[in-house]
Amino acid sequence: MLATDWVTISALATAGATLVLAIATFASVRSANRAARAAERSLLAGLRPVLLPSRPDDPPQKVGFADEHWFRVSGSGGIAEVTDEAIYLAAALRNVGTGIAVLHGWYLHPERQGGSFDHLPVDRFRRLTRDLYIAPGEVGFWQGAFRDPSEDGFAAARAAIEERHRFSVELLYGDHELGRRAISLFSFTPRDDDGWLVTVGRHWTVDGGAPR
Repeated sequence: MLATDWVTISALATAGATLVLAIATFASVRSANRAARAAERSLLAGLRPVLLPSRPDDPPQKVGFADEHWFRVSGSGGIAEVTDEAIYLAAALRNVGTGIAVLHGWYLHPERQGGSFDHLPVDRFRRLTRDLYIAPGEVGFWQGAFRDPSEDGFAAARAAIEERHRFSVELLYGDHELGRRAISLFSFTPRDDDGWLVTVGRHWTVDGGAPR
């Protein structure tokens, strides 16, 4: 009859207990990491703005430019006006997100961009000359202008506006900490009253994981 090897049994029991403890610790740490990531996503979602066109019944926005050109932009509407020296652009917007929207830049495409379109690199955007803020759940506006008839994009933008073609504008914006940037693609469609209807087609996340 073989003698019981208590030393071996004790070692195996200790190893087994250690393995069980390691598995439990790993599961606990993994669960804590998931909870921390979920809490971080919830916090970031609470800071993230999302821009859409304002509603038709929203109050009009008064938009002024540095050269004393002033416009009233109706709900869901836009401005696209051409002079010999400049092109004035504006859109009435609503922030449906939970964070303050800070607008950074824009880029005009003289034709409407479809669903397969991907946003431009951030360094291609035209920087705004002043900060524009839209509070959560509130309405505001975006404005932009071409000032030099010889610059790239002026002639194509002028033709689209004067010929009453649909065109698109990408807007780059982020939260009040100047981070977590996003890009939204807006379309300007001519209306019968010589105004413009603004709609939104796509949203992209610049800082963080892609939404699609």
